[in-house]
Amino acid sequence: MTWIPLESNPDVMNKFLYKLGMPNKYHVVDVCGLDPELLATVPKPVLSIVLLFPFSDKYTEDNTKQEDEIKKKGQIVTEKIFYMKQVEPNACGTIALVHSVANNLDKIDLQDGHLKKFIDATKNLNPDEKGKSLEKADGIISAHKEAALEGQTAPTEEVKYHFITFVHRDGHLYELDGRKSFPVNLGESTNDSFLEDAARVCKEYMSKYPDELRFSVVALTVAE
Repeated sequence: MTWIPLESNPDVMNKFLYKLGMPNKYHVVDVCGLDPELLATVPKPVLSIVLLFPFSDKYTEDNTKQEDEIKKKGQIVTEKIFYMKQVEPNACGTIALVHSVANNLDKIDLQDGHLKKFIDATKNLNPDEKGKSLEKADGIISAHKEAALEGQTAPTEEVKYHFITFVHRDGHLYELDGRKSFPVNLGESTNDSFLEDAARVCKEYMSKYPDELRFSVVALTVAE
C-alpha cells in the first residue's frame, strides 16, 4: 500500500481518531503560537503535542549525531512508553497520533475499536515489530486513507515534512519520532509544565530552519 500523507489539520485528525475509538471529549486543537500568552489559550489538560516540520538532510544529520551521543551517554526511558518505528513513507502522521493516544491510556478511556486492538496486540513488541504490525492493521490503514483524502493537499504532491510527538511520562518529557532508533528523554517535566516544556523544544526545532515558515503544532486536549 502507498500511504497518503495526513495533514496537520485538527478536523481531519479528530475524525481519524474518533473513527478508531477515541471518545469525543478529547480533541486535537491548533496551537497558534509558542509564546506564553498564546500557549495560555490552549485548552487544558494537554496530553500530547504533535509537531510538523520540514524534512531535510539536516534533520537526518542531526538525528545521527543525537543518537550517537545517546548511545555513548545512555538515557533513562520508562517502560510505560509506547514507541513504534516508522516503516512506511507518509505514515508519520498516523504514527504521531497513535503515540499520542497510546501513551495516555491512563487518561483516555479508549473504546473498543481498531486502535485499541492494535495497541493491545503490539504493546509488548519491540519498536520495529510494532512498525511492521501497522502494515497489517487494515482498520487503521483504512481510517488513515479516508482522513488523508479529506485534506487540502493533493495526494500526488511530494511531501517534505515529518510529524513527531511529545508526551509526558513518569516525570519526563519524551520525543517520539518514528524515524529515530528509540524514544528520546528530553529531561524532567510535569503535567503542569508539559505544554511549556514541549513548546520550548518545538522552538528549538524551528530555530534550525530560520528561513522556513511552514511549521505546524497541534495539541491533544481534554474538554473537561
